[in-house]
Amino acid sequence: MKRISLIASLAILLFAACNKNKSNEQESIVPEPEINTASANKSCAAYDVLERQLSEDPSLQNRMDAIEEFTARYAQNPSAFRLVGDVLEVPVVVNVLWRTAAENVSDAQIASQLQVLNDDFAGTNADVNRTSTYNSVKAGNTKIRFVPAGVVRKQTSVTGWGTNDAMKKSATGGIDATSPSTTLNMWVCTMTGGILGYAQFPGGAAATDGVVILNTGFGTVGSAAAPFDKGRTATHEVGHYFNLRHIWGDKKCGNDVVGDTPAHDGANYGCPLPGTKSNCQGKPIEMNMNYMDYTDDACMYMFTAGQSSRMGATWAVGGPRASLR
Repeated sequence: MKRISLIASLAILLFAACNKNKSNEQESIVPEPEINTASANKSCAAYDVLERQLSEDPSLQNRMDAIEEFTARYAQNPSAFRLVGDVLEVPVVVNVLWRTAAENVSDAQIASQLQVLNDDFAGTNADVNRTSTYNSVKAGNTKIRFVPAGVVRKQTSVTGWGTNDAMKKSATGGIDATSPSTTLNMWVCTMTGGILGYAQFPGGAAATDGVVILNTGFGTVGSAAAPFDKGRTATHEVGHYFNLRHIWGDKKCGNDVVGDTPAHDGANYGCPLPGTKSNCQGKPIEMNMNYMDYTDDACMYMFTAGQSSRMGATWAVGGPRASLR
């Protein structure tokens, strides 16, 4: 098991653009965009986004470092920070940008996505016990709930959106965030470059806070298309929103700043069998069923207790998402 390291946080990216392609790559040095099966191209915008954010806000790295220090203190004694009541109900506003009727995801598709989030974060998803591998560290109930707080729809002539946050700003044809300090905003749209989605980690600008999901990777009905049709893209991205990193630490045998996840060679794709060993020190069994890997939706179905604790630190007293309470 990896040790939690504050030093590792200095290299953590502000944004995640996550790659879920179906290749058999063994190493990923930087986070790659999540891959839409409709696109043959693979591109990585994570470093470009980070450089832009750091250039626009030089204090960002200090805020992220402070969040990591708080998270470490919380992990040592969670009861010292918890608010009265131990369930976080997160209001969710879904912002739908559509050009064609097929892109205008239905209320039923939105409801299906919120149901997946509630099941996955409560540990009540039907596939949580699909394998006994890593049962001892499964999170169970993270005590985070998602409640609908509104849908904003906007017709657009834009054929596809990138990772420059244009969909989050009315001035650039998008939809402004609704009360981002107290609400989780989700933007659902058509994306370019094979992108499935991306998220903003705690510490970033309020105006762009939230997650972006490709409309064909959103929910379980309507336009949702295999192999990303079980709502797990949003589970993965909301994990980032609550400060979770990719399980392989974004480099070969990297550190995701969680103590009960194993070291990974890199991202896993498709549906690898449980029990696959990594080539990292100690050669642990990889946790390819974790929501923060890149496996297909049907093959990811758990958070760990350590990941649950890390998410809990964001909404505890003094945490970067305490205003959601």
